[in-house]
Amino acid sequence: MTGAQEPTGPLGPTTRRALFTAGAAAALTLTSVSFARAAGADGDAGGDAGGDGDSAGDSSLTRTVRGTLPPGAPDFVHLPLEVPPGIRQLHVSYAYERPPAPPGTLGNALDIGIFDERGTALGGRGFRGWSGGARSEFFLRGDDATPGYLPGPVRPGTWHIALAPYTVAPQGLPYEVKITLTPGPTAPTPRPVYPPTRAAGRGRAWYRGDCHLHSVHSDGRRTPAEIAALARRAGLDFITTTEHNTPSSHAHWEGLWGDDLLILTGEELTTRNGHVLALGTKPGTHTDWRYRAGDNRFGRFAREIRRAGGLVVPAHPHANCLGCGWQFGFAEADAVEVWNGPYTPDDEVSLQAWDKSLVQPGGWIPAMGNSDAHRDPDRIGHPQTVVLADALSREAILAGIRAGRSYVAESSAVSLDLTAADSRGRTATLGGRLTAPAGSPVTVRLKVSGAAPDCTTHLVTDQGTVRSGPATGVEWSTTPSYAAYVRAEVRRPPTVPGLPGPPAAFTNPVFLRTAA
Repeated sequence: MTGAQEPTGPLGPTTRRALFTAGAAAALTLTSVSFARAAGADGDAGGDAGGDGDSAGDSSLTRTVRGTLPPGAPDFVHLPLEVPPGIRQLHVSYAYERPPAPPGTLGNALDIGIFDERGTALGGRGFRGWSGGARSEFFLRGDDATPGYLPGPVRPGTWHIALAPYTVAPQGLPYEVKITLTPGPTAPTPRPVYPPTRAAGRGRAWYRGDCHLHSVHSDGRRTPAEIAALARRAGLDFITTTEHNTPSSHAHWEGLWGDDLLILTGEELTTRNGHVLALGTKPGTHTDWRYRAGDNRFGRFAREIRRAGGLVVPAHPHANCLGCGWQFGFAEADAVEVWNGPYTPDDEVSLQAWDKSLVQPGGWIPAMGNSDAHRDPDRIGHPQTVVLADALSREAILAGIRAGRSYVAESSAVSLDLTAADSRGRTATLGGRLTAPAGSPVTVRLKVSGAAPDCTTHLVTDQGTVRSGPATGVEWSTTPSYAAYVRAEVRRPPTVPGLPGPPAAFTNPVFLRTAA
């Protein structure tokens, strides 16, 4: 090895370049790792500060960097990497210690990703991939990349490996990053093939979909082919791919769509203050997630999602996992994921909180439900959002979700029909509005098919549950002055005394308005 090696401190090399917090979650930039040679190298790693030099046994060039992150480390630690010309492939592996944490404290968890020579600016163009904590190594080259990462040339300049200490044990988080550059000509990058925006469909109809799914391109274990097959088996008409903080899966669905299955693209942004689905964005779109609620940056990226044709959908807003609870408010939300996977108490909290928001000033937010399936035994389509749309197309499905013309069901076996009709025969259904004189009678009818016989149906208004009935449905008479809205729930028997049973389905509301 040529050049001097620097000592390491608690955050790695002690000559740190910058600590910044403006405009994003706190980030620290370490001393650069550099390579003196590229094309024609003889195996000498070359370079200088920041780690150990060693040879990969051929013309590859390898550096190893070690350091320790203390408790309270910044959200992102950037390790600059000076890439010389003539590099064909970049490979990174990393490891960190996981000592037992004392009772009541958190253990170590370290995520990883990379930005290319275009930089790490919030919302910039430098993003090249993210695997979080799902992988211990990754590579990028012109024609291929590890799932979660984007293929393309390894251009010369300053790249940044991003380390994200999700949790740090009281003992600290010792880490090691090994970087290998392989010289050679750049392979051409294939033109990505993205899913079409329309499938054959059935014209204006109810379409079933699951809009929160993970594959091997983030922390899931299923391939896109396996997901598509399970979606068809679940009776779904559309799905959305939503990997954590990366759009890398968007180009990996070729041959998996068809007249019977529309595949939408999106992303799950996993900030430290909650997760949000960028649902149905233009293929290839990446949206930044590196900020907290106090940074006042979410509105900017919500607008970016909508400019890319997508919906902003806070996911599992009351989940109790670290960093999952939604802290950004709902002013920018187009819909909210009220039911996420197998029904749990935090879903019930989400459902009740959503219900209480329906008559608040500023307009209502439609509800939806998705599986968030990652691996077996997670069930794709449990639950699913059933949308009334003019066509099986990205535009029509998103319009139906945005308008609340939808309900959530545990499976494709369950179907609901909720209507409100006045004495003149005018009707409204989910997401709609029926306007009638204050004292004019309104008849609300709920028809259910496919629910288990021991289920009960419920009509819920701004005052609470006003009518219950058998699994097949219920009818109720009211007036616009009595109920601001009516929505439906189909519940299974209670499993905990004093608490409602888990739902088999629930709907968005029908609003009742008093004629002027």
